[in-house]
Amino acid sequence: MVDSFGFVVFLILVALFFDFLNGFHDSANAISTIVSTRVLSPRNAVLWAAFFEFSAFFFMGVHVATTIGTGIINPNIVDNLLILAALGGAIIWNIITWYFGLPSSSSHALIGGLIGAGLLKAGNEILIWEGISKTTIFIVLSPAIGMGLGLVMMILVLNLSQHSTVSRSDKLFRKLQLVSCAVYSMGHGTNDAQKTMGIIAIILYTQGYLGPTFYVPFWVVVTCYTVISLGIMSGGWRIVKTMGTKITKLQPIGGFCAETAAAVSIIGASLAGIPVSTTHTITGAIVGVGATKRLTAVRWGVAGNIVWAWILTIPMSALISAIIYSITQIIFR
Repeated sequence: MVDSFGFVVFLILVALFFDFLNGFHDSANAISTIVSTRVLSPRNAVLWAAFFEFSAFFFMGVHVATTIGTGIINPNIVDNLLILAALGGAIIWNIITWYFGLPSSSSHALIGGLIGAGLLKAGNEILIWEGISKTTIFIVLSPAIGMGLGLVMMILVLNLSQHSTVSRSDKLFRKLQLVSCAVYSMGHGTNDAQKTMGIIAIILYTQGYLGPTFYVPFWVVVTCYTVISLGIMSGGWRIVKTMGTKITKLQPIGGFCAETAAAVSIIGASLAGIPVSTTHTITGAIVGVGATKRLTAVRWGVAGNIVWAWILTIPMSALISAIIYSITQIIFR
């Protein structure tokens, strides 16, 4: 049954549900700053972000999808129940963090799910440590890079606009924030949409539908970009509130700097095939922008809660996926 065509279709639908939830969960990443600065209404912001999320399809390859598909666990040992457990762990953790309004990483939840179910199935030999270590390093580096770029960009922009009036500066950066939000959404699409592509490609590859060589079919690319864009249009408003108002108070100039800094980081990582957390990156950039005013402008208690969610994401999603894998082994024995 688990190797039947019907079960493969079911798994692909579960993967697409994760993709939708990823967009829903991460809509805050794309729109929180532009909503909090009141440049766009929430409804217009999600439509704007979703359009440019999908447009990433025309500009990027599938480097991150390949890393997820072949760089975390050995695809030759993967079976359908392992994929089901990995997706289940990631979906449940995403729902938990959404409920509490915590901007955790859907990428790391998926990777944790693969690791947890993989360890239970075959032990350490299924894990590809090069890909895992690269991803783990960027758990620390992505928010640090986002924070550093956000801080530098904010200082640079403030110096360049020091002779401008407040009203003129505000009017300019309201327009520029439309551009930065668009670029950030494209960057998000180049990284996050590709995780589900990698999972669906693993499913097809392990069942022999791709032949002897792993690749990502064109229909998978189009479908995943479409579904994650629909998820963004649905909007995860609990996390939007946390990202846009609870970390620090943003003006259009700060929103522009935060989005641009995060976009540069994410697009660079996507070109290198590194599945970074877009959540970590934009949160770091917002903290960096806030810190240019004064350190007390950042609500460090809220930032601390977010960091704890980041730390727990991989182990908790791994634990949940391991439990699901154990249960499925009993059911389908």
